[in-house]
Amino acid sequence: MNATVTPTESVSALARDFAGRAAAHDRAGSFAHENIAALREAGLLGVTVPRHLGGGGLGLGRAAGIVRLIAEGDPATALVLAMHLLQHGLIHTNPACPPALAEAVGRAAVEDGALVNALRVEPELGTPARGGMPETIARRTQTGWRIDGRKIYSTGSPALAYGLVFVRTDEAAPRVGNVLVPMKAPGVRIVETWDHLGLRASGSHDVLFEAVAVPADHAVDLRAPEGWHAPDPLQQAWSCTLLAALYDGVARAAQAWLVRFVTERTPGGLGAPLASLARFQEGVGENERLLSINDRLIAGLAAEVDAGAVPDAREAGFLKVTATENAIALVQRAVELAGNPGLSRANPLERHLRDVLCARIHWPQGDSVRAGAGRAALGL
Repeated sequence: MNATVTPTESVSALARDFAGRAAAHDRAGSFAHENIAALREAGLLGVTVPRHLGGGGLGLGRAAGIVRLIAEGDPATALVLAMHLLQHGLIHTNPACPPALAEAVGRAAVEDGALVNALRVEPELGTPARGGMPETIARRTQTGWRIDGRKIYSTGSPALAYGLVFVRTDEAAPRVGNVLVPMKAPGVRIVETWDHLGLRASGSHDVLFEAVAVPADHAVDLRAPEGWHAPDPLQQAWSCTLLAALYDGVARAAQAWLVRFVTERTPGGLGAPLASLARFQEGVGENERLLSINDRLIAGLAAEVDAGAVPDAREAGFLKVTATENAIALVQRAVELAGNPGLSRANPLERHLRDVLCARIHWPQGDSVRAGAGRAALGL
C-alpha cells in the first residue's frame, strides 16, 4: 500500500477512468467495486490518516480537492471517499475515542485500504441531526456490547470494513453515541434497497444488526442525549466542506460538457457554433462565476480549519447550502442551454442533473440552516 500523497495528476487520471464507466454503473445501480480498488491501490484511503500512523496527514483543504476531482469522474464513488476521509479527519482528534481503537482503524486504512463510514439514519428516526433517539440498541454484555437495529442510506455499505453505528444504550439512563462495528462481524447483513434518482452507484443500502457482538472498547462516544443537541463545529466543517466540494465537482463536469457541446454544435440555420451566440456566452460565463465563488468559499473555510481556527457550525452550514445551490443552478442552466440533448441519456448531463439534486438531501439541509440563522438574528 502506497502511503505517500498521490499527485493531483494521478487523481485526475483516476477520475477520467471512473467517468468512463460511471454511466454503466448509474444505469445498473451497481456499486463500483473497481473504483474503490483503484482508490485503495493509489493510497487515497489513507490520506487523512495522521503521518505517525503511516498516513498522508492531509488537512481539509487537500482532502476537499481530492474529493472534487473524483466527483468530476464519478460522484457516487466520491461520496464514499468523502465519508471515509471525513471519519479519519475526526476520529484521530476525538478525545472520546479510545486511542488504541483510532490507531487500529487508521493503520487499517493505510495498510489495507479499510473503508469506514458513519451509519446514522433509521427508518423511523430519519436523520438524528433533527432530534430523537435511535432505535438501534447497544446492550451491555460480559465482554462488551450487543448491537441490534437497522440503518438506512448506509453509503458504501458493500465495501465498508467498519461502520460507526449511532446507538442508544439499554441502561436505566440511556446514553446515545457511536459504536464501531466491524462489518464482517456475525449478525451484520446488508439488504440491497438503494434505488434512487441520483448517486445510484453509491451502495447506500440498509444494514441490519442482529445480536452483533463488539468489544467494550469499541464504544467511541456515548453521552447523555442532551450532549448531542449542539453540532460539533469541527465535524460540521469537515462534512459541509467535503459535500460542497463533491457537488462542485459535479457542476464542473457539467460545465465541461456544456462548453464542448456549444463549441462543437453548429446548427444548419446558424452556420456557426452555438458558442458564437451571446446567450450561450452569457450562460457559460454565469456558470464560471458560480464556480469561482464556490472555489473561494471552499478554499477559505478549509484554510481556516487547517490553521486551527474552526469556524462556527453555522458558517459551515452557510458554505454547504451556498455552494450546493450554486452547483444545482449551474447544472440546471446547462440543461436549459443544451435543450433536448441535455436530457438525453446518451449524454452525461442528465446524470449530472440527477446527481447534483442529491445535494439538497445531505445534512444540514437548507431549511435548517436558514431557520437557525433566523432565530439567532431575531434573538429567539
